[in-house]
Amino acid sequence: MQGWIDGFQRSIEYIERNLSETLDIGEIAKTAALSSFYYQRIFGAMCGMTVGEYIRARRMTMAAQELTCSDCKVIDIAAKYGYDSPDSFAKAFQRFHGITPTQARESGANLRSLVPLHIKISLEGGNMLDYKIVEKAPFTVVGVRRRFDCDTSYKEIPVFWDEWMSDTKGLKGMFGICSDMDGKTFDYWIADLYQPWENIPADCEIYQVPGGLWALFRCEGPLPDSMQTVNTQIWSEWLPALQGYTLAGNYSLEFYLPPTKDPADTVSYICIPIKKV
Repeated sequence: MQGWIDGFQRSIEYIERNLSETLDIGEIAKTAALSSFYYQRIFGAMCGMTVGEYIRARRMTMAAQELTCSDCKVIDIAAKYGYDSPDSFAKAFQRFHGITPTQARESGANLRSLVPLHIKISLEGGNMLDYKIVEKAPFTVVGVRRRFDCDTSYKEIPVFWDEWMSDTKGLKGMFGICSDMDGKTFDYWIADLYQPWENIPADCEIYQVPGGLWALFRCEGPLPDSMQTVNTQIWSEWLPALQGYTLAGNYSLEFYLPPTKDPADTVSYICIPIKKV
């Protein structure tokens, strides 16, 4: 477990050394020996914010320090931290600090600060997490997909479900699938099992889910709370303690059983592809 934590901490230190440079999520993830897909999932669960949000907050913290302790021009500080113009920098600065860069130089100005993260795992009592490891053959789904930004996907994907399922259009919504993560964006599918003898609904397409080993985590209770709780446990508790296996594939899957009358009886699964080491 310690090696995994050390790798993740190295990624934080890499971000810190390169705040004034162009940061690529693929390079950041590489320092933690993870794919960008899984790095961002783990980062969000462990740190409570996206990688992009963390980088912007650290840059705004450092920018404020430079404004208050140096005579550097605002335009130079803006350029240093990746902003194309003083106006875009000023807007971002005000969103974070609540005041303009000029006001930040006044005596007694109130500024916000996000200190660098330090990753450590502490034992806080045993939390039960039900899961099983199964081997599945490849299977094909049919569904609709949309491209999402990692920074805003938690808010936008539920809207996607609401839009699509308000008019079922031939889909039951058996699966939610994340695929084709390129570092900043990814595809999210609302899908069902593909039956070759049935017509493909309008606006839908097919996608083959690779075969292999999967870790299946059972979620019980109303959605999305039950799934979000288990998701956080997977990335912050289960994965750091995982032995004999490692993450596999650039995708993950949610499986939804048919809805029940009582939301408390809802059962769903989070499915993570893994492989033996």
